[in-house]
Order: sequence, then structure tokens, then C-alpha cells
Amino acid sequence: MMKIALSVKAALLAIVGMAIAGCTSTPDNVTPVKGFELNRYLGTWYEIARYDHSFEEGLSHVTAQYSMRDDGGVKVINRGYSAQEGTWDEAEGKAYFVGEPSIAHLKVSFFGPFYASYVVMKLDKENYQYALVTGPDRDYLWFLARSKTISDETRDALLSFANQKGYDTDKLIWVDHDPANAN
Repeated sequence: MMKIALSVKAALLAIVGMAIAGCTSTPDNVTPVKGFELNRYLGTWYEIARYDHSFEEGLSHVTAQYSMRDDGGVKVINRGYSAQEGTWDEAEGKAYFVGEPSIAHLKVSFFGPFYASYVVMKLDKENYQYALVTGPDRDYLWFLARSKTISDETRDALLSFANQKGYDTDKLIWVDHDPANAN
């Protein structure tokens, strides 16, 4: 009976381990940007478009602020305005590289010990002005930029790239950054 109990425990630990590892994996056919320079990525990014998720539902004026943590990780502050509530929501997280720091694949956590992938799959490597980010699977997609708007040319290039990688860009929500719509 003891061997069976240990086998069940071992199997459960293996399943939990695979589930956790799966949360920090990359989607099929998606490669993180190589030659990534974290210092150039730090600072404020505006969310241009995203897939809808409960943790961002109804938010406009969404920004992500990245800075260094004392432990060598990245401090993440996501902020957005809820017109329904008339308030600003803010969440603080932390991120660490999954492998080499020159590969744009990080794990991010906003909930204690639970991490999920943060994969930069397309980046303006010359100026670090826009980025296309996904999570561990194709249920997550964000268009980020250093300004509140992007050119039609950049938007079209990001949409095309995301489509080629198997993302349904019809599901994107285009984020409002009009100052008249936030108090």
C-alpha cells in the first residue's frame, strides 16, 4: 500500500511539474527574439491592442512599466483605467529570464509562486519602439509601443506577423488612450 501511495504522490508531483513548466513554455511556431537587450526594453510601454482577459477586462489607458529589481529580476507594474469603476487599477509583478538574458523569454508572476511565460516574439530591435508579446500559448497576445499610437504600417506588419504565427487577430481589443476618456 505504501508503494502505491508513493507512486500516486510521484505521479501528482510530475503532473504539477509539467503544468508549471507548460506555463513558462513558448507556443508552437513561436520563437523568442534573440539579441534581446533588457536595458533597452526597460521603461514605459503602452498597450496598443490585446486579447481580452478577466485580469484586464474593461481597462483602457493600459501601460506596463518595467524596471530592475534588487535581486536582478524585473519589476513589472501594469496600470489601467476602469471607466465603469472610475478608478485606476494597478498590479505589481516580477519577471525573470527563463534562460539566457539575450533571449526575450521571461517568466512573470503577479500571484506568489505562480509564473507564466512572457515571450517577446517580435521587436523593433533598432529603436525598441514596438513589441509583440505572447504568453505560454495562443490565448495571450499584446501589441506594445513606446507611444500611445503606432503607424498604420507598423500595425499592419504586427497583424501580419501574428497571423503568420497562428494568432486570431480578429479577437484583438484596441486599447483606448484618449485622455478625455479617463479622469
